[in-house]
Amino acid sequence: MTDISLSPYKAAIFRVGRFVVMGIVLATAIAWANAATPSVQQPAALPNPIMFVTQFPIPADFATIGSVFSNHGGRIDWVGRGGDLYIRYPDGSLRNLTAGAGYGNSGMQGANSIAVRDPAVDWSGTKAVFSMVIGAPTQQYVWSEWYWQLYEITGFGQGQTASIVKVQNQPTNYNNVQPTYASDGSIIFVSDRPRNGQRYLYPQHDEYESTASPSGLWNLKPATGALTLLQHSPSGSFTPFVDSFGRVIFTRWDHLQRDQQADSGGYGNFNWASEAPDAAMLATTAEAFPEPRSDTAQTFGLLFNQFFPWTVNQDGSGEETLNHIGRHELANYFNCSIRCYNYNGITALDTNLHEFIAPSGRNDSEMWLQIREDPQVPGRYLAINAPEFYTHASGQIIAITAPPTTNASAASVSFLTPRSTRTYYNSGAPPVDFTGHYRNPLPLSDGQLISGYTSEPRSAGNDGTREFPQARYQFRLQRLSQSTGYFQPAEALTGAAGISKPVPTTYWDPDVLVTYNGPLWELSPVEVRVRPVPPVTAAAIAAPEAQAFTLEGVSSTDFRDFLKRYGLAVLVVRNATTRDAADRQQPYNLRVPGGVQTVPVGNSGTIYDIPFAQFLQGDQIRGIGGMVNPTPGRRVLAEPLHDADALRFMPPAPGAPSGGVALASDGSLAVIVPAQRAMTWQTTAADGTPVVRERYWISAQPGEIRACDGCHGVNQLNQAQQVPAQNTPIALRNLIAFWRVSIDPLFKNGFN
Repeated sequence: MTDISLSPYKAAIFRVGRFVVMGIVLATAIAWANAATPSVQQPAALPNPIMFVTQFPIPADFATIGSVFSNHGGRIDWVGRGGDLYIRYPDGSLRNLTAGAGYGNSGMQGANSIAVRDPAVDWSGTKAVFSMVIGAPTQQYVWSEWYWQLYEITGFGQGQTASIVKVQNQPTNYNNVQPTYASDGSIIFVSDRPRNGQRYLYPQHDEYESTASPSGLWNLKPATGALTLLQHSPSGSFTPFVDSFGRVIFTRWDHLQRDQQADSGGYGNFNWASEAPDAAMLATTAEAFPEPRSDTAQTFGLLFNQFFPWTVNQDGSGEETLNHIGRHELANYFNCSIRCYNYNGITALDTNLHEFIAPSGRNDSEMWLQIREDPQVPGRYLAINAPEFYTHASGQIIAITAPPTTNASAASVSFLTPRSTRTYYNSGAPPVDFTGHYRNPLPLSDGQLISGYTSEPRSAGNDGTREFPQARYQFRLQRLSQSTGYFQPAEALTGAAGISKPVPTTYWDPDVLVTYNGPLWELSPVEVRVRPVPPVTAAAIAAPEAQAFTLEGVSSTDFRDFLKRYGLAVLVVRNATTRDAADRQQPYNLRVPGGVQTVPVGNSGTIYDIPFAQFLQGDQIRGIGGMVNPTPGRRVLAEPLHDADALRFMPPAPGAPSGGVALASDGSLAVIVPAQRAMTWQTTAADGTPVVRERYWISAQPGEIRACDGCHGVNQLNQAQQVPAQNTPIALRNLIAFWRVSIDPLFKNGFN
């Protein structure tokens, strides 16, 4: 902790504040010992207890506790102190669990103060894991860092004694949030620990505003300390849980576009030469991928920004969007490649390409926040569709039914509250169908629905002062009813008054003494009940790829053991000339020179030769803040594949661009990549000019052999009305044969 010396003037202020605080503490000692438990009027009939958190209402909505992104920090200016872990029993009674277990306090929030978030209940219903940050400034002008850590609670049944213990062997001095239980009892959670654990890379900066970002999903086995990065997210992943099918469902922020701050200038952007601790700082902001955000001649570039539902197996393999759903199913509009535009007299390069405009009447849903599964309908998921800013990640409740067997093109979105509840209204009366803003939807085991809720129609803000804040948004847990086609509030779960501390909550922020006396936010509800343990999901080699090993006479187990030894994985595309029929925003008349081509019948447009595919790895090398005194941490950039182990075990590809591989005559490709690092790719012409660019980052696990059918995987039919490719990929056979002849003998003789 850094103790900043006080000027005489500031010291005088501190002395006055200290006496005020001492008076508050003395006045509240007895009240806090009884742990305030407000009564509930006319309690709702709920089937099971509801565990939830209270939080100090923070007015600001950028990189704070309620924000859409960068909400994971524990600093005093990001999350106030004074909240608790609560449980509401079916009879309507409330219990402050953290206070009962000896955590937190009322009045002045100092060294023992807490904030709490993200409870998740074990399959047995007898324990829960949550995140808690402990500590706050003990005097004015003292600045420090505090980190969210994982804790487990037991004994929260009526009449039991609550016990809270810190989870063993978790990353320390990092923020560990949004935990959930895996099928084997281990803990899956979000953390901002750097991908490779190197502190000098901390924090990872997101791809948008260069704010601090989580690095992805992690798995911890507390008893052994085994820690695994399940997936690497350059801009962050959020709110994971294991669904009834054993899949890890989560929200991922996809923002794979060039650095807008570097484009605009004034932020002191530069590149580090590498991720090494002694890397040189370079006076450049060069980027290799993707295309520019805008084109100087035509002003049509790539803008990409969405929060989609994603899945991954519990071992971190098989990362993809939910059922391979994409922008064509969830977005209303997005532009096409600059090749398709006529602009200022410049003739379009490819008139086959066009912008995507969704069918008339379809409501866009590019924000899938705080996802939960409906316990009555396995594979039905509820989420919040909210603006990126200004509403504390609250908005419209949406739902989608997408069990593993449902094709993404057949998965439709339902809107459980009106469209008007997605946005905010700063002037004039809101629309007549506006019922408020919702967050943390929780479908219950008896079919009821509860949610965090505020009636405030305006954007987030502070109607008070810095010293005496009054956040506009006052989130309360509500039971919702469906009487007019849409759900709307029916009853507050904590009574008319909500939950307040017995005396004003006070803390240093650290310059100003902040005082608040009013209801606390009620968020993150979970139902406490026994649930069936889902099956454990893990990596499996698909049949076409398994056949490649059989034909080459190589044990897939031996090959995967080799990959695991070096922290590598293999990515396979069966036919890179195929694309989903709906995706005509990038070139789709594609051909491997001397090999397969995929061109719709009767299409006379440009045919693109794609002899190579270039792979790019996510490197944390973009700095910000200037080269003299750069801001700690770095942003991820896409750099041509250069991982030494991946490259030395690959067969040569003459003429390929840096990090590139050759496509086989059947359109297939196979590449060895570093595991647990975000990867992306693009097919190229013979001279390295990009043709089709991937729009997502994908990471794989050590030993994983991951295959997709096409360059943009096909949901039902490709651009030539053909079903997804099921060929045994020639490129994978070539890679296996090269390994059998050139690598495996060395490996067996102790080659390092």
